[in-house]
Formats: sequence, C-alpha cells, structure tokens
Amino acid sequence: MASSEGFLTEEQREMLKIASQNVESLGLSSSPKSPTYLLSEYSIKAPPAGGGGGKAASAGIAVKHVRRSHSGKCVRVKKDGAGGKGTWGKLLDTDGESHLDRNDPNYDSGEEPYQLVGTSVSDPLDDYKKAVASIIEEYFSNGDVELAASDLREQGSSGYLPYFIKRLVSMAMDRHDKEKEMASVLLSALYADVISPDQIQDGFFMLLESADDLAVDILDAVDILALFLARAVVDDIIPPAFLNRAKKGLPEFSKGVQAIQIADKSYLSAPHHAELVERKWGGSTHITVEEVKKKIADLLREYVESGDTIEACRCIRELGVSFFHHEVVKRALVLAMEIRTAEPLIFKLLKEAAEEGLISSSQMVKGFSRLADSLDDLALDIPSAKTLFQSLVPKAVSEGWLDASFAKPSGEDRVVPDDAKVRRFKEECVTIIHEYFLSDDIPELIQSLVDLGVPEYNPIFLKKLITLAMDRKNREKEMASVLLSSLHIEIFSSDDIANGFLLLLESAEDTALDILDASNELALFLARAVIDDVLVPHNLEEMSCKLPPDSSGSETLRMARALLSARHAGERILRCWGGGTGWAVEDAKDKILKLLEEYESGGVVGEACQCIRDLGMPFFNHEVVKKALVMAMEKKNDRILDLLQECFTEGLITINQMTKGFTRIKDGLDDLALDIPNAEEKFNFYLEHAQKKGWLLPSFGSSALDASLTQAAAS
Repeated sequence: MASSEGFLTEEQREMLKIASQNVESLGLSSSPKSPTYLLSEYSIKAPPAGGGGGKAASAGIAVKHVRRSHSGKCVRVKKDGAGGKGTWGKLLDTDGESHLDRNDPNYDSGEEPYQLVGTSVSDPLDDYKKAVASIIEEYFSNGDVELAASDLREQGSSGYLPYFIKRLVSMAMDRHDKEKEMASVLLSALYADVISPDQIQDGFFMLLESADDLAVDILDAVDILALFLARAVVDDIIPPAFLNRAKKGLPEFSKGVQAIQIADKSYLSAPHHAELVERKWGGSTHITVEEVKKKIADLLREYVESGDTIEACRCIRELGVSFFHHEVVKRALVLAMEIRTAEPLIFKLLKEAAEEGLISSSQMVKGFSRLADSLDDLALDIPSAKTLFQSLVPKAVSEGWLDASFAKPSGEDRVVPDDAKVRRFKEECVTIIHEYFLSDDIPELIQSLVDLGVPEYNPIFLKKLITLAMDRKNREKEMASVLLSSLHIEIFSSDDIANGFLLLLESAEDTALDILDASNELALFLARAVIDDVLVPHNLEEMSCKLPPDSSGSETLRMARALLSARHAGERILRCWGGGTGWAVEDAKDKILKLLEEYESGGVVGEACQCIRDLGMPFFNHEVVKKALVMAMEKKNDRILDLLQECFTEGLITINQMTKGFTRIKDGLDDLALDIPNAEEKFNFYLEHAQKKGWLLPSFGSSALDASLTQAAAS
C-alpha cells in the first residue's frame, strides 16, 4: 500500500477548496495557473500520516497571508504579487535592461519603444490669409472681378471673410491709385452677394483697430484709410452710422479715430463729395491718368495706320473722359508734327470730332493752348515745332473747328490782347452790370450780352461782374452769384465760368490793392459757385495747376477748399450774404411739394422748371427728385418723369443731384413700402428708365447695388 503521505486527507481537500474559492473572489479565476501550481504557490503540504489536524487547520487559515520562500522563511506578500527577498518576483519581471537586436532573425520592429515626435499644427486662419493673399495678387494683375468672386466662394471659410477685407484694403493701401480703385470696385461687387453687410463692417472695424500698426509701415495710412471709409459710404456698402459706432469702440486718441474724423469732415461733409471721392483714385473709368494718356496715344497711332475716323471717334467716346479731351487734341497735334504725312488724317479726325460734338470747342482750344505752352520743350525733339505750330493754327481756324479767338502767346484758353474792342466791351459790361444791380432784371441782362455778340469775351464779363460786386454790399454780392447761376444755364459754358475765375485769381494781388478783403471775398464767390453747381471741384484743381504755388490766387483757392470742406458748408455758404435762399429747409420742402402737386394736377413743364429754378437751391435739387418719385408712386402718374427729363435736359438738375435723389429713395424703400406696397417694383421701373435716359452716374447701376436691393427685399 502506498504511503499515505502522497494523498490528501479530507481536511486538506476542504482547505484546498476554500483556497480555490478565495482566489476566484480576488479576480484570479482567469489565471492560467493550475490547481497543482496553486498548491505550490500557497505551500500547502500534506502532513505525515496520523499527524494532528489542528496544525493543518491552523496552516490553512494562514494560506492567504503568507508565502514561504525556498529557504523556508515566512514573508509578507507584496502588492501586485511582487516577491520579497529570495523570491522570483512578479510575472515577467526582469532584472537589468533588455535590448532589441535588429540583427536578430526574430526581430520585430513593432517591439521598438514608441517615440513622440513634435510637429507644427496648421492654423486654419493662417492658411486662409495666405490663400486670399494669392487671390488678391491675381486680381490686381488681371482686374477680373468675376474670377476673384468665384475664387473667394471656392475658398469657403465664410466666417473669415472680414479678414479678407482687411487683407485686401491693407495690401491696396501700399500700392498705386489703380490698385486702391480696384479694391473699392471689388468690395462693391462682393457686397451682399459674397460678403454680408455685417462682415463688411467687421472687416473695416478690424482695419481701424490696426490703423496704428499700418501707420508704421505706410506713411499716410490714416489718410488712405479715411478715403477707403468715405468711398465705402459713397458706394453704400457701409452706412454713415457705422463711423460713429466704430469710433465708440476705439481708443480716443488712436489712428483709427483719426481716420474716421478725416473721412467724416474732409470727404463726406464736402459738397459734391460723391463725385469727388469716386474720382480720387482715377475716376469712374477706374484707370489712372497715365493709363488714359497711354490709351490716347495708342488709339491715335492705330488711327494713323488705319485711317478709320469712325473707329477712332468711337474709341475716344469709350474712354469716357470728356473733361480730358484736350489731351487727345494735344497728342494728335504732336503726332502730326512728328509724322508730317499724317497731318491730313489728324486734321480730318479733329474736324470730325468737333463737328459731331465729341470734342467741345473749349477742349479744342485748351489742347492747342497746352501745346503752345510746351513748344520750347517740344523743340528739343522736333526742332521745327514752333514753325509747324504756327502753320497748324490758321488751318484749324479756317476749317472752322478751332475758335478764332485763340491766339498763340498766352497758352491759356481765354481771351487775347486788350485792344480797343476789348476796352469797348469792358465799358459796355460796366453799364450792363450797374443796370442789373439797380433793376435785378436777369433776362434783360442776358439779352444785352447776347446783343453784344462776343461770346468769346464771356470770361471778361465774369471777372468784371465779381470785381464790381466785391466792392459793394452783400445784396450786390448775392445778386452776382444768382446771376452766375442763370448765365451758366442760359449762355455761359462751364469753361467760360472757369476761365473767368482764373482771370480773377491771376489778378488777385492787384485787386487786393483796391479791395481790402479781396482774397476772402473771392474765396466765398468760388465756394458759392461750386455749391451752385456752376463750377465742379475738378475746376479748382485745374486752376491750382495754372497758378504759382505761393501766389495770392493759390492762397485764395486753398481758402475756398477749406470753406467747402466744412460741415454743413452748403447752407452756410448760401447764407453768407443773406441771400434769398436762406430760408429754412422745411420751407424749401413745402415749396417743392406744392410746385410738384401743381404740375401733377395739369401744370406746364416750363412753369415747373422755372419754379425749381426760382428756389435758388441747386444743391437741394435731390429733394425735388425724391419727392417727384414718391408722388409718382402714390398718384400712379408717371407723367412726373417728363418733368425730371426736362430738368435733366436743361441742366437744371445735375447727374449728381439726380443720383442722390434716387439713392435717398432706395435707402428709404422699407419705410416707403409700408404706405406703398409696390414701392420696390415701381422704384425698379423708375431706376431702369433713369439708366436708359442717362440720368444717373454709372456706379449707381452696379451689380453691387442690385445685390443690395435684393438683400434688402429678402430681409
């Protein structure tokens, strides 16, 4: 019989069962250890046969708490099963470091320890800025608005569009006027269609916030940013109220606040500010003066090669710079001197342009005058320039397309020597003006001038009128300004007015010897002429170029500009001599409403025009346009459009005033729709009619405007 030492007693079996249950309760049931191994782990040993059960029981109780080492010592179990001194340690525990041998046939690269490698995280905003910078550069190169808009849509990230505005304007600020104009055009095109109005405002506010930083890199950043703000207001992509809101959100003495103040006071408060701002970077043609000159030179050379007069006239017309046609005349004459065989063709072109009214008589004279001024320089390249010019003038006069009053020496497009005829004219003028100051009879004065039959002396009459008025009381000064408005409508051209004032400015120092405050008085007359739409701001710039910088005339021009840039300049200048136009604005509105009601009820167009003229407030004629359109909508009587057509044809309501009137209606469409449900539909009809008739500035009909109207209707 085998030794009993190789078998377990019943008590020992019970103890083993209890130990197994304890192991399971500790979560070790999934351990791969066999029961036999557990026996050895807990050092359960079968006692000798006949041994005492008490000891066995006692040992069984201690199974969970002790571990016996190979030396037989009892040690406390460590946490996680790690061994103490003289034990094997916990599972897979190793002493020393293990190294992977890449040359080992069993090498597995997956066993290599992981190593964290630092990489730069891409910022979506930085990526967006780089992408739009590329779009802007491409746009500045090709000028394709549609392509730029398409690229911006494809770029996505509409939430970042204010950053596009900031980048576009800041890049344009450091470039030429061409890029500045292109940036403004692009913003107008994207408005409401691609970029929302709120995003436009956010973008400009970001620019204002960064104005101090921009000023570090761009010398005149504040002035340029101010002009961008003014242009945005004129283009109706930000409301005027934005300027005040933005100012509150900026530090008081920041460059951004300075830009807002300049935009408000120097640009938006000036009379005719829309036209002034739009032409600041090259005008509605969106090209610079240098580019216009290049286009003129190209079309003239092409004409000399082809001989196609009709095509050449079409190209001149498409330039859209009628105020710059004197450059066409000058360059054409120079070309005739350079290429002697081209003279007949050049004369044919200039004659054709004059006969069809493409180049006005004053622009023709001005072109000849500018060439006469530059003959000395031209003689360096063309030695016979003076002789050739002297031969060209009689031919042009004999063919009838150059005014016979033109004379060589002065180089100015105005009247010549003070001979007996001129002296007699001056004497007649003094008599006529004195009679006018007594009678206040404008039609009689106009008839007297017509009877004299010397329209080429009109600038001399203007000079005499203003000089006599300056030495009289405010009544006569007001009468002189009112007379100028009437003469401009009836018989004086814009060039007659400009040349008359130029004569006054050139003789300002002599006039000051006789009239103590001549400079201030003349500045007021100039400013009043601009307010009355007799002169345009561009005329002042032209005069400035013709005067010595330090002369009394130049100083007078600067004073006139300062008067025009002041807040509420229009009303102040109109009241400076206590003129009849000094009534309250509300009274003027009432008069306008009454004359329109009388016309609508069956009045005569001529009488209505005379009533508008009698108001003597040409700067306020946009109110006539606005009230006429509202009345047409309310009364459903489109006959009122005939009145606007007549006013525009006569020059009574200028294109700027007409555009301003339509703009005011557009701005108030939401309120107007409360009283006239189909107001938007009627306005669009009137707008289309006005555009066909040429009443409005080209910029008014841009896609940006149409988009803004659609947006307003949708909201």
